Amino acid sequence: MKILDVCCGSRMFWFDRENHRTIFLDNRHEYHSLKDKSSKGGFRDLIIKPDIQADFKTLPFKDNSFLMVVFDPPHYINAGEKGWLAKKYGVLKKSWQEDLRKGFSECFRVLQKNGTLVFKWSEYQIPTSKVLALIPEKPLFGNVRSKLAKSHWLVFMKHNKHINADTRIEPLVSVM
Repeated sequence: MKILDVCCGSRMFWFDRENHRTIFLDNRHEYHSLKDKSSKGGFRDLIIKPDIQADFKTLPFKDNSFLMVVFDPPHYINAGEKGWLAKKYGVLKKSWQEDLRKGFSECFRVLQKNGTLVFKWSEYQIPTSKVLALIPEKPLFGNVRSKLAKSHWLVFMKHNKHINADTRIEPLVSVM
């Protein structure tokens, strides 16, 4: 496997929810039937069935195991334990800062050198700036949606600590 999704939930944003290159991990293994007026019969199934049930703060993998890690942790600290939002997205604990710090650390640990970390955050309750202040890494680029959606997709690359900062790579073609 080349990709790890550490908080897969119901795999909502995956085009192929059974992607053979991906290990889907979550600390929950649950099934819920949710009321949904737009669904036939008025209910919708929410299935959280990871390949591996584990916590994103203590990933059960060796260092440098994956080319890509996807990190979409719970975004809510106030969602009610039995509410629809809590079932769909999960809920952060009061220790959310330390939990996210550990999660980022684990994601970078299992990521191969020069590997890619894709991070998704919805800032309905916690601004993205507060999350990014928890980690020493800075994103390379990202997608910031409208202020109404409040969802951010950010991309990081694990640094190769053994490359000297003064090392330059010569291009194969001249750039104008």
